[in-house]
Amino acid sequence: MNPDLDTLVTALYVTVDDLLVAHPEWVPPRPTVGIAPELSDAELVSLAVLLVLLGFDSEARFVRYAKAHLTPWFPYVPQRPGYNKRLRRSGELIRHVMACLARDCPSWHDNVWLVDSTPIDCGPSRETNSALTWRDGPPTVTAPATPAGSGGCAYTCWPPRPACRSPSLSPAPKPTNATRAWT
Repeated sequence: MNPDLDTLVTALYVTVDDLLVAHPEWVPPRPTVGIAPELSDAELVSLAVLLVLLGFDSEARFVRYAKAHLTPWFPYVPQRPGYNKRLRRSGELIRHVMACLARDCPSWHDNVWLVDSTPIDCGPSRETNSALTWRDGPPTVTAPATPAGSGGCAYTCWPPRPACRSPSLSPAPKPTNATRAWT
């Protein structure tokens, strides 16, 4: 057992369970008659968050991993079709819980957010008509944070540059009227 994973799973489950107790309206409706689910909603959301945090890109692989390694915390993990069906029906629940978890992060309330991106050299293998290139280094944008309910977003764009080309390709053709339209 990994002590860091143990702490993460325990804290995540307790937080999600407390949120669901405080907000029962978030839980998707279930028929009054039928078989009660063996996996609670808090366990389902915790598994969904772990799927992302552990870096899985396949639900089938994650379900196999959970059955092999997460049974101390989740004694029952449904088969992939059942997990997928429950997860898809709980989309609104997951959205509410993720919003609460995001608001609990200290950086949520900062006045300034720093956004950084990795430079991606466009068109290294073929000629493209891309208007942006960041060969001079990655852009770092500082934007004032907007209130969560405003729906706004503030950011700074780099000015467009000529189409980027791989250094191994022939020199760029002279601009014509068709290529001048976008510059």
